[in-house]
Amino acid sequence: MTPACLHSLCLLVLYLTAGNGQDGKFSGPLKPMTFSIYEGQEPSQVIFQFKANPPAVTFELSGETDGIFKIEPEGRLYYITALDRETRATHNLQIAALDAQGATVEGPVPIIIEVKDINDNRPMFSQAKYEGSVRQNSRPGKPFMYVNATDLDDPATPNGQLFYQIVIQLPKINDVMYFQINNKTGAISLTQQGAQELDPVKNPSYNLVVSVKDMGGENENSFSDTASVDILVKENIWKAPESVEIIENSTDPHPVKITQVQWNDPGAHYSLAEKEKLPRFPFSIDQEGDIYVTQPLDREEKDSYVFYAAAKDEYGKPLSYPLQIHVKVKDINDNPPSCPSPVTAFEVQENEALGSSIGIFTAHDMDEANTINSILKYKIVEQTPQFPMDGLFLIEEYEGKVQLARQSLKKQDAPQYNLTVEVSDKDFRTLCAVQINIIDINDQIPIFEKSDYGNLTLPEDTAIGSIILTIQATDADEPFTGSSKILYRIVQGDGEGRLGIDTDPHTNAGYVTVKKPLDFETAAISKIVVHAENPEPLVPGVLYNSSSFASFFLFVTDVNEVPVFSQPVFQAEVSEDVAVGTKVGNVMAEDPEGLDIRYSLRGDTQGWLKIDPITGEIFSVAPLDRETESVYRVQVVATEVGGSSLSSTSFFHLALKDVNDNPPRLAKDYTGLFFCYPLSAPGSLVFEATDDDQQTFRGFHFTFALGSESLQKDWEVSKINGTFAKLSTKHTSFEERVYNIPIRISDGGRPPLEGTVNLPVTFCTCVEGSCFRPTGRQDGIPTVGMAVGILLTTFLFIGIILAVVFIRIKKKGKTNVENTQASEVKPLRS
Repeated sequence: MTPACLHSLCLLVLYLTAGNGQDGKFSGPLKPMTFSIYEGQEPSQVIFQFKANPPAVTFELSGETDGIFKIEPEGRLYYITALDRETRATHNLQIAALDAQGATVEGPVPIIIEVKDINDNRPMFSQAKYEGSVRQNSRPGKPFMYVNATDLDDPATPNGQLFYQIVIQLPKINDVMYFQINNKTGAISLTQQGAQELDPVKNPSYNLVVSVKDMGGENENSFSDTASVDILVKENIWKAPESVEIIENSTDPHPVKITQVQWNDPGAHYSLAEKEKLPRFPFSIDQEGDIYVTQPLDREEKDSYVFYAAAKDEYGKPLSYPLQIHVKVKDINDNPPSCPSPVTAFEVQENEALGSSIGIFTAHDMDEANTINSILKYKIVEQTPQFPMDGLFLIEEYEGKVQLARQSLKKQDAPQYNLTVEVSDKDFRTLCAVQINIIDINDQIPIFEKSDYGNLTLPEDTAIGSIILTIQATDADEPFTGSSKILYRIVQGDGEGRLGIDTDPHTNAGYVTVKKPLDFETAAISKIVVHAENPEPLVPGVLYNSSSFASFFLFVTDVNEVPVFSQPVFQAEVSEDVAVGTKVGNVMAEDPEGLDIRYSLRGDTQGWLKIDPITGEIFSVAPLDRETESVYRVQVVATEVGGSSLSSTSFFHLALKDVNDNPPRLAKDYTGLFFCYPLSAPGSLVFEATDDDQQTFRGFHFTFALGSESLQKDWEVSKINGTFAKLSTKHTSFEERVYNIPIRISDGGRPPLEGTVNLPVTFCTCVEGSCFRPTGRQDGIPTVGMAVGILLTTFLFIGIILAVVFIRIKKKGKTNVENTQASEVKPLRS
């Protein structure tokens, strides 16, 4: 088809869409009209030919023309640029008819241009990669995540109607799709097979490639886009959530949900518990398991929180272990840089070379270290004075190193420079003051006021820290600088480092101090040579000479010192059964003055040991017993012979190794063992044995047997373990009495020892499970016969008394007999 035909076809479409037919195919009078034009059409096409009615001779166009629509004086309405629905879907125009003088004679009338959509926009996913999770055995068809795409075309037309589908599933087990997508909403859910077969142990994650097409996916010319979807298969719901990051000082309304926990079944009651006691606990949990932060957090106050989430049943009992919740407070740049001090001072010598480092200026930022919020930049913004020129100094942008930049400095030009350093992070700026003091170069050496400080005599027990001598050197360089400060160093005569010299920061005096104990025996006389020097190096051409050296002689006098043991504690080990007189150990001490030493023991409470007073050898003088003391501790005294008879002490620890010298025995008193009489069935009683010897790491291993063969028809003993055994009856025909059963117990040691113990067993009548034992006759308590005799005698005595009373009452007459009897008998009843 020719371009002309295409043009005619286009106009035909416009005509048909607008519904024009008055007075010609594409023309008509001025009246309100609506035209529909497809976007993207070729420009310079006529839309309509309006006809003017006299006196109108021309037309005027206004409204939303956007520079696209034009009208000729003859009334032809056309457009000069292709239309774009996504820029403007409807153009509202007005056309007025004008007379020859330009006055409006008709209109303006509304003309509406509707831009019809074509498929000229590709659908786009909102993100290239999606991540989601689904639990094992989730309900099929229930969405667990969504993907979303947009298309700028008209959603009311097929151009903007989107169609979603899953293109790839990895892995794809047995060619079965575990996931499905709603082709209209982008909702992803499990298929029936996925709900049944997803197993996080076998495949913890899946990757989907999802596509979206416009034109409802029905047109082969539709546009499309793809996105990747990573799906994590989760197993147990009750798991600690990932560490949470909360931006500090949030202005969002609180509380704000930060994470969630969920028990496997509904109905759980949730609570939070602190791991550490805090002044405030800014978290809460609701009964859906949602965890909230209840107030803004400040990372500079606390940068992380750890607490526990617990799930309990309706009775308050924990359903499982609590989950640990980690919250990290994420930094924002809410702290400006801070200067290290109001004024930071550096010193630099005059005549230093260009590029010399003057110092490191380090500002601080309370925001999180090693993040963009705390990365600081340095810049010098002002130098005072600017003499002999500005820009004498340079500061490294990130390191903060201050350097000489233009020329060497001279103190006569300016003894001091003040710099204003701007310190900035990405949002804040702070101005800091830096002071640079120009110090004199070190061209003068320290000179001692005298080179010989004579002789110094000290006892060898002079206290550590004592100042024994003051020395003095002077330096002509500028005071209180590294060029004039004096350090004193001993360069000869003190190889052991017994002396030290501290410098007075105000006077440069040197205080010679005792740092380690002096020793007459090793260094009685020493010539001490001291070198005075500066911490700053001397300038080239200047050297230290003899004026910077001084000396003195140190004489150390002898002090009678106590003997010194070679070690504070001496240890030895022997068997407890060693023969009396056996050497069990020895000690050694020396006297610093070389005097003879005599040894003695102190604290030998058991009387087991003796010591050779000359050699220090220690012997046993009595049998040793580990069961009495497993480690025997005594004190050893070393006393010098002659002199001041000074003494010192050390300790001797003798560990005794066990030998098997104690037979086994019962672990406790077993007098309460009993069987209920008569015995209805054979029974057993358990008892325990022990041994006073040392128990091995495997414990005791005793063997048990009856002490007499004659008892074997009635009793038997069987071992339960290494220390317990049971005594059992073989029948039920026992008398109601006490049986003393001898038991032989062997320990199996080296040599083996055996002990025989008696185990008393009572057969008695039982009452409510306890043994009822009738009380036997005790001394001082009468027998039954005696008790009956005493009772009869008492009745006889009472009868005699009553007979006498009766006879006497009878003599008083019958009238008083009954009353007298009543008063006499009544007390007997009571």
